Order: sequence, then C-alpha cells, then structure tokens
Amino acid sequence: MSVSELTLLVLRLGFLLLLWIFIFGIVYALRSDLFGHRVRKQQQDAAASAPQMAYVAAATPVPAAAAPTEQFTARPSAPPASSGPERANARNATRLVITSGPKSGTEFPLTSDSVTIGRSGDSSLVIRDDYTSTHHARLMLWNEEWMIQDLDSTNGTFLNGSRLAVPTPVPLNTPVKIGATSFELRR
Repeated sequence: MSVSELTLLVLRLGFLLLLWIFIFGIVYALRSDLFGHRVRKQQQDAAASAPQMAYVAAATPVPAAAAPTEQFTARPSAPPASSGPERANARNATRLVITSGPKSGTEFPLTSDSVTIGRSGDSSLVIRDDYTSTHHARLMLWNEEWMIQDLDSTNGTFLNGSRLAVPTPVPLNTPVKIGATSFELRR
C-alpha cells in the first residue's frame, strides 16, 4: 500500500506546526521565568488593595437590626487583648535583618519607601537564588503599618511558616521567608 503524496505533506506540515507550538511554549515559559510578570506601581496597588485590606482588618460584623435599648444599655467593651506579637509599624521597626541565607547578618535601614524583593537588579533587596522570582515580594507601609505582599511568585512568600495570599501585616521579630533567605523586621 502506498500513502498518497498529499497525505504525507499534510502529516509533515502538522508535525512542523506542532513543533513550533512546543518551541513557542518553551520560549514563553523561559521569558516569564527570567523576566517575571509586570509589577504594578505601588500607588495603584495601595488604592486597589485598600478595600481588600479593610476587609481583612475588620473585626466582627455588627448586627444590622440591634434594638435601640441594647445599644444604650450595653456596657462599653474592654479593649481587645493583645493577640500575639507586636505589629511592625513606621515608629517601632527601624531595620530589616537577614537571619538566614547567603546574606545572613546583613541589615538594611527601613525608611518610608517600599522595599521590593527579588532576583532583578532593580529590586531594593536583591536575592539571587533559584527559588526567588524576579519580582518576588514587596514590603510596604500601609496606614503606618508594615505589610508584606507576594507578587505572584512561583515559590511563594512565607510569614512565620504560613504562605501569604493577600497583603499581610508583619509582626516584629517574625521570620519572613523568600526562597532560601529569611529576614525579620526589628527595632
């Protein structure tokens, strides 16, 4: 049996097309791994995440239909008890200290500017290891409180062993792990 010339031509073109699809897929994966995703400007980020942050910081929901007598006869509640370590803010956190990794023992002074962390040379804190993304995370002041935000990194950002999904307040002396490097905010 012989296969027609047209069938062979169609098979060759199909395999060639499949090969090019694989090549473009590999180039796209390499490009996104080397250069990362575009990082939005902080002002846009802060404005976009403000409602989300307010939701995270909200305590308990207030009942919608509370009786007027309950509102006037209720005792004032005591201030909430301290639920864990003191949060880092613009007044009490003055430095970032790398506690483990290649730059262990290095200290960076904290200012009111945000700190971008990643492999890229334009990051404020450059961490060059295989487990850190180009633009991995951002440490920023939001309402005078230091927050850590993962920038859709491949391997994630961990605060005290828990992977971050949303911008999260950073307590003082609590380890933040990015790739093979850990750091803490200290007085």
